[in-house]
Amino acid sequence: MADLTHFDGKGDAHMVDVSDKPATARVAVAEGYVQMAPETLTQITEGRAKKGDVLGVARLAGIMGAKKTADLIPLCHPLPITKVAVELTADPALPGIRIEATVKTAGQTGVEMEALTAVSTTALTLYDMVKAVEKSMTIGGIRLVLKDGGKSGRYEAPK
Repeated sequence: MADLTHFDGKGDAHMVDVSDKPATARVAVAEGYVQMAPETLTQITEGRAKKGDVLGVARLAGIMGAKKTADLIPLCHPLPITKVAVELTADPALPGIRIEATVKTAGQTGVEMEALTAVSTTALTLYDMVKAVEKSMTIGGIRLVLKDGGKSGRYEAPK
């Protein structure tokens, strides 16, 4: 297992110094889902939720979440994000909404945490938008599925 980079020689938490690393193109993709009753999914997909455009608001929340990652996760570097895309797909077999977030930058460190934060924020916003209809929804499956760029190269999660 690789050394834990967020701890110094004394075991104290610290922000990793990336100042000597070259800026390279980096991308990360994360996924997750919100599982719900079929009736709740139908309300969302038919646009009948009382709070309005559930998917549109959740997508914007995910984009905003990615941009605020360094404010939320203590040791994350603020990054010049060049792209955030959040895709929401209704999945009747789940039943629920599948979420995929892609984040890109040209920087000295990766955007995995930004992609994971985008998915998490999107999922929480979906829950918030329809909790009046169903409080038993579950959020799950949040994971990194792809990262590329930087010294450690490419990672792809098993399918």
